[in-house]
Formats: sequence, structure tokens, C-alpha cells
Amino acid sequence: MIPDTMNAMVLEAGSNTLRYKELPVPRPGEGQVLVKIHACGICRTDLHIMDRELPGIKYPIIPGHEIIGTVVKRGAGAVTLSEGQLVGIPWLGYTCGKCKYCLEGRENLCDNALFTGYTIDGGYAEYTVAYEAYCFPLPGIFNDLSKAPLLCAGLIGYRSYTMKGEQVKKLGLYGFGAAAHILVQVARQQGVAVYAFTKDGDTKGQEFARKLGAVWAGDSSATPPQVLDAAIIFAPAGDLVPKALKNIDKGRTVVCGGIHMSDIPSFPYSILWGERCVRTVANLTRRDANEFLVIASEMPIITETQFFPLEQANEALAALRKGSIKGAAVLTMARSAT
Repeated sequence: MIPDTMNAMVLEAGSNTLRYKELPVPRPGEGQVLVKIHACGICRTDLHIMDRELPGIKYPIIPGHEIIGTVVKRGAGAVTLSEGQLVGIPWLGYTCGKCKYCLEGRENLCDNALFTGYTIDGGYAEYTVAYEAYCFPLPGIFNDLSKAPLLCAGLIGYRSYTMKGEQVKKLGLYGFGAAAHILVQVARQQGVAVYAFTKDGDTKGQEFARKLGAVWAGDSSATPPQVLDAAIIFAPAGDLVPKALKNIDKGRTVVCGGIHMSDIPSFPYSILWGERCVRTVANLTRRDANEFLVIASEMPIITETQFFPLEQANEALAALRKGSIKGAAVLTMARSAT
């Protein structure tokens, strides 16, 4: 039985705090499904939205884009997913299929894209509607709600990982949070040695990285014991770009995996020379999701999570901002089991 109303955490224009509100349960439109949410991971992008660091936010907005839930109703034209099916809803919520980027197979750059929890309502709620074509059937491992961060931290981490270049045996990860703590396990499984960089002095974070398989962990200002074949930066700190460039070999790549980063300071051309490359990751494609979900179902990825009830979303975001979350934070919904 679908109720008439639901609880949700809402960001309104002019506010920097989410409001716990009772709202009507949305109705699925053409090609959409109504999903009863069981859990939604909290992403650093949610902090950027709270801080108005991203343009074009829809207000009021329900944040959240690492959603695990069950389809409970199909809209007209939705024929692929079944009611009762477990699905994941990620950041990419819609693409037009007609712009030059979509036609080139680069839907992550779509001019008319919609994004879950940013320009369309997301997962900090008991229900949401989503376009069926952008929901992913989930394997049984996702009945474990601690897997919710795989829907963004895992997906964006994976896309960043695919951009690292060929023949990478020594990989640096800057910022050891939700994405990096998943990716280190994937890299280790594939025989790639990970060198983890944390905030200076974060010995607990460095110990956590080594526990998950990093061969070395140290301060972001430190020089690793080996020259790296590639580096991925998840921390939103622009000053890490020249530091990472200094630590990679010639012909190698620094990948910036975040949607927002502070300004990159000027640096000498000498650390970029030698055909080193800096590139960014923008969003994800459905192909990324399909590929990564196969990997996630075939290997035991540990997702270190801290659970919060929906109404404590502000507290969870504050903990993430403070850096006191080890791994990832996940919101759970009170009515998920009913």
C-alpha cells in the first residue's frame, strides 16, 4: 500500500540546512517508476550543493543520488522494470539522446542532462520517482544497505579508474574517503599497488587505507617511496594537482575525480612537461554503471559505512564536512521495511 505522504529532507532557496518535511508521495510520469527508498548514501557532492558551489540547483530540492530502493509503481511506458524489483538510482538521471554528445556516445556530457538530487529530486526521502532507463537492477548483494555508496562513490571512482591510462602498476589516491576506500579494493584485486594520501596528520585514515590494501599511506604533502604511474584526486583541493604531478612519471595522467575543486595554483611547466596529463571526470554513463555493477557482484567489496536515520541528514553531512566519517555515511528510511 503506497501512502499519500512521505517524509523528506529538503533544501530550500536561501537556506544552508535541510528541513524535515512531510510531502505528497510523487507520481511517476511517462517512462518513470516510483521507488520506495531503503537507503541513500551521502556524497561529498551533496555538500557542494548545500554550499551553493554548483550552478543551476533546482529549489526546493531533495538531495541524494546513491539510492537503493524497490519499484512500487510504474508510469505509462515503463515496461522494463517490474514492481518489487530492487534497483539503484545514481547521479545521472536523464539524457536527451539527441545532442551531439549523446550521439557521440558521451551521454555524461549531455547538454540537457538531469541529475538526481541536484536538478531532480533525489534520495533523502522515503519515495522518489526516476526515469526507468536510468535505474539499474541490482544484484542480491545490494540487499545489504551498506552498499549504497557503490551507486556514486563506486561508479565515479570506477570511471576515474578507467581514465588512469594503460599499464598502471602504481596508483596514487588523494583523499581517502568514500570513493577511494572502494577503489583501493578494486585496484588491489587487479594487481595495482595503491599509494594513499590523506590530510596531513590523519594517521587513522592512513591506517584505514593500509587495512584495505594500500601498500603505502601518508600525508598529502609527502613524497611516496616510488614514482607513480598515475594519480586520482578525490579531495576537492586544487593544490593537490601540482603535488600529484610531481609524483607521477613521464607520460602519465592525473585524474581529477570530483565535480568541484578549489582553484588550482600556478605551477612550473616543468612538472607538466614530459607528456604528463591532467584530466577531469564529468558525471558517468550508463555503460559505466553496468560495467561496475558486474565487478561489484563478482568481488567482495567492503563498504565501511556509518548509518544515520533520515531525519539526521544534517548531522551526517556535518560529520562528513568535519572529516569524521570513516568510509561513507548512509541514510536509512524508517518505513523501508513496511
